Amino acid sequence: MTTARRAVLTGFGVISPVGSGPAAFWAAVRAGTPGVRTITHLDPSHLPSRMAGEVRDFSAKALIDKGYRRTLNAMARTVEFGVIGCQLAMADAGLGKGAVAPERIGVEFASVMGATELDDLGPASRLSIRPGEAAPDMPAWGRDGLEQVPPLWMLKYLPNMPACHATILYDIQGPSNTQIPGDTAGPVALGEALRILRRGAADVMLVGGSEAKVHPLSLSRFNLFAQFSRRNDDPEGAIRPFDRDRDGTAPGEGVAAFTLEGLDHALARKATIYGEVLAVAGGVDRGLTGAGLARVIRNALAAAGVQPGDVDHVNAHGTGTTRGDAFEARGVAEVFGRSVPVFAPLSRFGNLGAASGLMELGCSVLALKHGELPGTLNHAAPDPACPVAVHTGPPRPAARPCAVKLSYTDLGQCSAVVIRKWEG
Repeated sequence: MTTARRAVLTGFGVISPVGSGPAAFWAAVRAGTPGVRTITHLDPSHLPSRMAGEVRDFSAKALIDKGYRRTLNAMARTVEFGVIGCQLAMADAGLGKGAVAPERIGVEFASVMGATELDDLGPASRLSIRPGEAAPDMPAWGRDGLEQVPPLWMLKYLPNMPACHATILYDIQGPSNTQIPGDTAGPVALGEALRILRRGAADVMLVGGSEAKVHPLSLSRFNLFAQFSRRNDDPEGAIRPFDRDRDGTAPGEGVAAFTLEGLDHALARKATIYGEVLAVAGGVDRGLTGAGLARVIRNALAAAGVQPGDVDHVNAHGTGTTRGDAFEARGVAEVFGRSVPVFAPLSRFGNLGAASGLMELGCSVLALKHGELPGTLNHAAPDPACPVAVHTGPPRPAARPCAVKLSYTDLGQCSAVVIRKWEG
């Protein structure tokens, strides 16, 4: 392993469709609790796919720091998730405002542009509609519509807003950045935070990812362009990672955030440690052949100083899509064959986009910490096109010290994170 400064995870904040907070989240993941259900946030009857991983009974007002409630009117749901996730991660790490010198703490956040609430642009849009014509009346939009747009409209939806609010809430004056490459954004954020710590530019980094895909505009777009499962009569069993009968994925929402800390700093304050981040690697497999993903995995293992035999399991993205699962399986098989179990937790809570990588990673962090790996849900019929050994059924012992977390996008962006169990 590199002799550079070591980095450990000391706090975990999570709000998910299966449970919020590390203890409830782990209990649900271990028990195989399904979180993908028929959508309730809105009437989904007009959609071909009517299921999602929703966070039900979520109240930002009840969770956010009382002194920061006044800013909620400038936050879309994905931003609310992000800010509160950072707040939970800091609290879990035992770090309050001022606990770290402002210039020695930073934030790396994974997000995307939020979908506009219909009430924000609906009134203005109606003023520019021309009956019988597809194109809007742009002069009317400029003359009459703009006055109907809320002044803070853009600030509610920008991808950098979770990081922005976190820096204000905790007076963070160290490195700050937002990563936006879709499903790989979380690992990219983690990788950048790791490099910041190792070069000594900070002692603590907040690393998170949030997204809220259960939105009428998002759902309409995804149903047109993404492969969503049509098993509306069985939403809990709809996402079937690496299964022969898989027919697509489903969206989700939530946040996962970690505090990543220099080991020396964590030990000095006697912090509780979840696990160690050894390496993060990225690359592109433009043709989704699997060869590029395999190269990224090998690069991550080499940077971590880890051999395939040290790996307890591969935490796959496992979206349940026909092409995606086959591609990912080819990459895994090229490096590990069938010797390492594959665990795909996404079927529990849906595809959370920018939040997926870190929430899925959280499952492996907790699996290594607790010494047992839960089974993958909804994998019953192995597919010859997916030559990997998918772990199903009850939890099994996590006997080896390391895990590899994979993420990818439909454009071929790939990432691999190597973590190790903390044994003090």
